[in-house]
Amino acid sequence: MFERFSSGYYLGRLYVEPTDGPHATISQRTYESVTEDLYGERQPLVVKLGQTHLAVRGEAGVPARTLSVPATGLDAAGIDNPPTLSAVLLAKADVASRYLPAATPRSGT
Repeated sequence: MFERFSSGYYLGRLYVEPTDGPHATISQRTYESVTEDLYGERQPLVVKLGQTHLAVRGEAGVPARTLSVPATGLDAAGIDNPPTLSAVLLAKADVASRYLPAATPRSGT
């Protein structure tokens, strides 16, 4: 699903769709596989969509190869007409740890 892209990111292509939820999500199975293989521990994944970094959680019911993103994240990433197949950069663990606090939505927002 993701291939090496640079020293800080893996590259993948996912369908990006809107969600009413407060967090960006991928399928629970994908989340578990990626966190185990690439991060070595369970923590939110960090993806770069456009110029925006998003914390991504696993959720049952999200289709495979799909990234569900709240409307504010879609706007910030410049996604105007979802669902759309988009290049998504997955931050490697060391890069993710730098972006995780900024990429995680605050409660109540």
